[in-house]
Amino acid sequence: MSSFGLAASALVLYEFYTLHRLPPLCQYHPNTGGIQLNCYAVLTSPYSRVGPFPLDALAAAWFITNICLSLIVCLAPLTAARLALRALFAWRFVGIAVVPYLVYVELAVIRAICLYCTVMHAAIVVDFIVISYVLFSKRSRLRAVIMGPR
Repeated sequence: MSSFGLAASALVLYEFYTLHRLPPLCQYHPNTGGIQLNCYAVLTSPYSRVGPFPLDALAAAWFITNICLSLIVCLAPLTAARLALRALFAWRFVGIAVVPYLVYVELAVIRAICLYCTVMHAAIVVDFIVISYVLFSKRSRLRAVIMGPR
C-alpha cells in the first residue's frame, strides 16, 4: 500500500506544486454548503503545510521510509530485520496517529475531501493493519521467522 500512497503524494507534488495545476480527477467545485470533493480547497488551506513543507512532501518521505524499512525487514539478516520490524511498527504508529487529525481537518474544518489525500490515508491505515497482524498475530509466519516463537 505504501507504493500507492507514494504515487498519490508524488502526483500531487508534481502536478500541484511543480506544474501549478490540479491533479487528474480533482476538480474545483464551488462551495455549496456540504462536504465536497475539492482538492483545491484542501491543498490551498493553511492546514496543507507544516512550516515550509507541504504535507504531500512529508507524506512522500513517510512512504519512502516505510518502503525502506519494509525492505530491510524482508531482506536483512535476522538481527537487523528484528530491529527494523520494531522500527516499522513505531513508524507506522506515527502515521496512524496523524490520520484522524487530517481526516478531521478535511471533514470538519475545510469541509472538503482531496481524493489523493484519501488514498494516502487509506494506505497508512492498511499498512498499520498489516504491521499489527505481522507483529501480534499468532498465525503470522513472518513474525515467527523474524521474532521467533512466542
